[in-house]
Amino acid sequence: MTGPNPAGAPPAPQTDAVIDGINVEAVAAAVLGCAGVCALDSGRFGEVASYLPGHRVPGVVVREESVLVQVRSRWGVPAADLLSQITGAVTPFAGGRRVEVVIGDIDDPSVPDRLPPTAGAASSATLPGAVPGPPGPV
Repeated sequence: MTGPNPAGAPPAPQTDAVIDGINVEAVAAAVLGCAGVCALDSGRFGEVASYLPGHRVPGVVVREESVLVQVRSRWGVPAADLLSQITGAVTPFAGGRRVEVVIGDIDDPSVPDRLPPTAGAASSATLPGAVPGPPGPV
């Protein structure tokens, strides 16, 4: 019988999401399932990402001997706990490669409606409780 997967069967991996044998979308989903992870982080200039046909997966890079994951951590989560959560979740998808974890940012608990990193940068003057910097050149 051909057609969609039967009920309860895991979805077939998308071949366009596979880079060097690693399904980067599965890695991203596993990371986002970790309690200590707020979001994937693509870095200041968007350099930490996997580029796929028609879209990109932020925060996941497949390297020759490792899979790099960069995240925004939840406030108060110890780095060692975060590392343990992420490596445990990603190892089954890493194809025997080492899992590298970078904490690119940490959520600010005083800003309840923080924008996701891809939504654009806000000026410090728009953030609640922000301390203004020195005045610019006159």
